[in-house]
Amino acid sequence: MKKILIPAVALLTFGISHGQQLRFGAKAGVNVATITGDLQGNKALTGFHIGAIAEIKINEKFAVQPEMLYSSQGSKSRYTEGNSISYLSIDYTHTLSYLNIPIIAKYYVVPKLSLEAGPQVGFLLSAKEKNETTLALADGSFQYESDKYDIKEGLKSIDFGFNIGAGYDFTPTIFAQLRYNFGLSNISDNNTTLRNSVLQASIGYKF
Repeated sequence: MKKILIPAVALLTFGISHGQQLRFGAKAGVNVATITGDLQGNKALTGFHIGAIAEIKINEKFAVQPEMLYSSQGSKSRYTEGNSISYLSIDYTHTLSYLNIPIIAKYYVVPKLSLEAGPQVGFLLSAKEKNETTLALADGSFQYESDKYDIKEGLKSIDFGFNIGAGYDFTPTIFAQLRYNFGLSNISDNNTTLRNSVLQASIGYKF
């Protein structure tokens, strides 16, 4: 993590020392996340993100925005077999928590609207799997079972991704962002390929 934080601090120091406008703030919002790759029957999982930002305004058109965000992401999937009378259904929910550090370059198309892109590194904080099993029998009865597992050991501790999106400043202090993050690295520590995919909608405040 030090290899990421040191360049971020250096970037902030550069901005301050060269008289560029530096503002701090906070943001929060909704994640619509999935895990792409070898995970079958994948569905979106709704999560959230929250954290701090710093905007370094280089000139009227360009800015750099380092961020530090807690992000809840993952995916859902379902396995079924049988028929309408007798069947087995298993719902899987994979919830992954990351500390994400994106470094976003912003280009202001007009004074309030910016196009944004930049890399991101994520540090895995926790990883849980919840299995909900429903068994429907021919006599009309049901059996339900729910189990939870820690799956952090099967995932890599660091994830790399890239962000693209746009931002809009409603006022000098209040802003909104819409961003898509696609994973560049395989997060699985086993013989499978899994990548994070997250659509984010945020609202924030700059001090």
